[in-house]
Amino acid sequence: MKTKASSGTGPSQRQLRVGELVRHALSDVLSRGDIPDPALAKVLITVPEVRMSPDLKIATCFVMPLGGKDTKAAIDALATNAKPLRGEIARRLELKFVPELRFRIDTSFEEGARIDALLRSPDVARDLDHDDNNENDKDDQA
Repeated sequence: MKTKASSGTGPSQRQLRVGELVRHALSDVLSRGDIPDPALAKVLITVPEVRMSPDLKIATCFVMPLGGKDTKAAIDALATNAKPLRGEIARRLELKFVPELRFRIDTSFEEGARIDALLRSPDVARDLDHDDNNENDKDDQA
């Protein structure tokens, strides 16, 4: 008997698999330049992640222009060409329904850099040194 997953769980295996298929197809379309739009032709766009809705009807594509410049223009160009991109993805994938494409800027690189900077901050380094000294004291006592 199948039970519906609770809202607290992550994406299903199928969502992950279809998201990865869409990501590869979208990356292929963008890298080959199959959409004849000058706005898309002048910028290289990476697609780090695609998240699928539970019903697989909507694909949220997280994208980043190479170099991280002109993100607004890249999102606008992708949104303008969402239908032709969807058509190209439909030709490459065998899915019952090709999902609607929605584009968002990928902020994971910025978030990673922010966390890295936090870990390198003097306060955190001091705390880490303090914890190391406490562990050495415990080892000496044993």
